[in-house]
Amino acid sequence: MAQSTGRTALRARGRRATTAFGGSRPAGTRHPLIAVAMVLPLAFLLAVVFGGWEAVVTQASSVAGMLGR
Repeated sequence: MAQSTGRTALRARGRRATTAFGGSRPAGTRHPLIAVAMVLPLAFLLAVVFGGWEAVVTQASSVAGMLGR
């Protein structure tokens, strides 16, 4: 608990320093399409390396069944 308080204080101090030197604060989140474009190549690589195509198909069909499609 005490460690997380220290990290929070350091992060806040870093943000104040950044804005004091004329920098802008980074945005809170990135666009969902950018996040998907970043994740898909890694997900594809992991599925190929570990042979997870069957698991992906199984999960996708389960989700589709729960959604009623």
